[in-house]
Amino acid sequence: MKNFIIRTITGVLFVAAIVTCFLRPEAMILLFALVTGLTVWEFTGLVDDYQNITVNRMICTVAGVYFFFAMAGYNSGLTPATVFIPYLVSIIYLLIAELYLKHPDPIGNWAYTMMSQLYIALPFSLLNVLAFRSVGFDIQYTYLIPLSVFVFLWINDTGAYLCGSLFGKHKLFPRISPGKSWEGSIGGGILVIAIAVLIWYLTERYQVNELSLNAFEWAGLGLTVVIFGTWGDLIESLLKRTLGIKDSGTILPGHGGMLDRFDSSLLAIPAAVVYLYTLTLI
Repeated sequence: MKNFIIRTITGVLFVAAIVTCFLRPEAMILLFALVTGLTVWEFTGLVDDYQNITVNRMICTVAGVYFFFAMAGYNSGLTPATVFIPYLVSIIYLLIAELYLKHPDPIGNWAYTMMSQLYIALPFSLLNVLAFRSVGFDIQYTYLIPLSVFVFLWINDTGAYLCGSLFGKHKLFPRISPGKSWEGSIGGGILVIAIAVLIWYLTERYQVNELSLNAFEWAGLGLTVVIFGTWGDLIESLLKRTLGIKDSGTILPGHGGMLDRFDSSLLAIPAAVVYLYTLTLI
């Protein structure tokens, strides 16, 4: 009972922090820069204990946070593209450094170092692509799309859990995540599509549908988030099985670590970016 209460309080505070941060661009940038740093630090700490792997946690973390700020500055129009140069220098340094450090597995070090950037820093940084958009010669901030991605993920988790508990019989991916079922995943997806259409209706009614997405496009965005969010969850489960751990950390009482909480979003955010850019090409 005590664990349930702690888990509930943490969950409520977590959702409240995510929702309210999107109301202001400064709050969004600061919170997710912090999230990026904590998640990269957590990930590099996990792989540092795995089979002779040694990564520079400090430089990886600082580089990931800097990349997030650089993306925020560039997408908001505050900084030129040259803002990415220090980040590229840090990546080059991390590659060259293995020539001199004489670690037993330099290829493994390179792989996990780059994974910390591609798997964590890049997806979080792409939130800035969803949040800032060009309107003529101006750049405007929008909370609707990035917040919707997280709402879809939360709704999918809730729907999948309820439908899986009630109707789950066929395992979705028993080798990696025995608790997930096809029935739960389908139920969660249907619920997200319904919520996506509801968002379309409300944004049209109150004239805040800034990207002018129609009902089918909103439903497509929801389905994209569901599919790639589920894959993101499974990828983190595979990572934990490979490393031989149950939770990625303990920073969030009752919920595990940062990777445990943001695993779905690490694939859903890039997928949402690709989906929305694809719509502009059709």
